[in-house]
Amino acid sequence: MSRHIIYAISKIGIMAAIIMACLFAPSAYAQDTVKLSEEITIVEETPVLNSGNTAWLIVATILVLLMSIPGIALFYGGLVRQKNILSIIMQTLLIVGVVSILWVAFGYSWAFGTSFMESGNPLGAIIGGFDKAFLHGITINTLTTGDIPELTFVMFQCMFAIITPALILGAFAERIKFSGYMVFIILWVILAYFPMAHWVWGGGFLQQMGAIDFAGGTVVHINAGISALVMAIMLGKREDYRIGHPITPHNITFVFMGTSFLWLGWFGFNAGSGLAADGLAANAFMVTHIATAVAAVTWMLIDWFCNKKPTTVGACTGAVAGLVAITPAAGTVDLLGAFFIGLITPVICFFMVAVVKPKFKYDDALDAFGVHGIGGIVGSILTGVFATQYITGEGGVEGALYGDWHQLWVQIVATVVSILFSAVITFVLYKMVDSLIGIRVDRRVEEEGLDIYEHGESAYNS
Repeated sequence: MSRHIIYAISKIGIMAAIIMACLFAPSAYAQDTVKLSEEITIVEETPVLNSGNTAWLIVATILVLLMSIPGIALFYGGLVRQKNILSIIMQTLLIVGVVSILWVAFGYSWAFGTSFMESGNPLGAIIGGFDKAFLHGITINTLTTGDIPELTFVMFQCMFAIITPALILGAFAERIKFSGYMVFIILWVILAYFPMAHWVWGGGFLQQMGAIDFAGGTVVHINAGISALVMAIMLGKREDYRIGHPITPHNITFVFMGTSFLWLGWFGFNAGSGLAADGLAANAFMVTHIATAVAAVTWMLIDWFCNKKPTTVGACTGAVAGLVAITPAAGTVDLLGAFFIGLITPVICFFMVAVVKPKFKYDDALDAFGVHGIGGIVGSILTGVFATQYITGEGGVEGALYGDWHQLWVQIVATVVSILFSAVITFVLYKMVDSLIGIRVDRRVEEEGLDIYEHGESAYNS
C-alpha cells in the first residue's frame, strides 16, 4: 500500500512541477526577451561604419591632393619663366611635407579639438585645444560625422591645410628665398590657417554666428588671397616687372594641365565636404562644374572683347576663378545660383587683374590675390544671396534673394573678419621673418633664376 501511496505522490509531484513550469516559463522567457531586446537596441544605437561614405571620402581626399601636386605645381610652374619653374615645384613639395607633419602633430587638434570648448575655456572660440594632439584617442575604430573613420576625416582636412598656403606662393613667385619662405609658411599655417579653420568649421565663433563656408571660401581662398596681396606689396616688384608689359609664361601647356588637375580635384574639394555620398554631394558636384564652365567661357569672352583674341591662359584663369567662387556656396546653392556666381565672379576678377593691379602697381606675379582672394570674397558674399532651402532643406539657411537678408549680413561680417585677420597676421610674420633671416633673394639670383642658385638644378638642359 505504501508503495502505491509513494507512487501517487510522485505522480502528483511531477504534475505539479510541470504546472509550475508552465506558469512561470512565459514570465522568464518574457524577461529574457526584454533583455535581448534591450541589447539589440543598444547595438542599433552604436554607430556603424558606412563603407560607401568612407570610400567616397578616400577618393575625395586623393582628388584634393591632386590640386596641390600636380595641380598648383603645374599651373603656377607654367606661368613663371623657365629659370624659376623648379622653385615653384620645390615650394609646393615643401608645403605638402611640412604642413602634413604639423597637421597630425597639433593642427588637427587646434582646428577640430573640443577640450577648450567643453571645459569652458574662453580660448575655445579661437582654437579647439590639445586633446587630439598627435591624433591622441583616435583609433582605426573611431568614427565621426557620416559614420566614416575619423582618420579619413583627418586626412581629408589635411589636404585643405596643404592647398591653402600653396595658393599664396603665386603672389611672390620668382623672388623669394627658399629658407625665408619655409619659415614664413610654417608660422603662417600655425597662426593663420589652424585658428581660422576652427572658427569656421570646428565650432568657433564664426560658425556659431552662422557663417556659411561649405568648402573653404574664407578659410582657404580669402585667407590665402589676402595674405598673397600683403606679401606681394611688402616684398616689392620683380626687377624686370613693367606695368603694361606682362611677363610671358614659359609653358602654357603646363598651365592647361594644371587647370585640368585643379578642375578635377575640386570635385573632391567641394563634393567631399558634405562627408557623405548623398544628394548634397551630387548637388555640390553639379554646381561646381556649372559655375566653373560659365566662368571659363565668360573670361574667354571678356578676353576676346578687350584684347581681340581669346587666350588659353585667360580661359584657364576664368575656370579657376569660378572654382574658387563656388567653393563656399557648393552646399547651399542650386543651378541658378551656380550660373550667376560663375557669371559675376570672372567679371570682377578680370577687372582686378587688368585694371586695379596696374593702377596700384603691385606685382601679384600669378594673380593669387586677383583670382583667389577676390574670387573667395565674391563667392562668400554671393553665398548669402543665392543660398536656398531647395538645397539646405526646410528650416535651412537661405539668402537675400529668397528673403533672408540676415544671412547676407553674416556672410559680409565673416568675410571682413577673414580679410582683417589674414592681413594683420601676414604683415606681422613678414616683418619678423624678414628681420631674422631675410625673405627676398639678391638681385643677381633673381636675374639668373632661382632654380640654379636656390636648388642647384635646371628644368631644361638644352
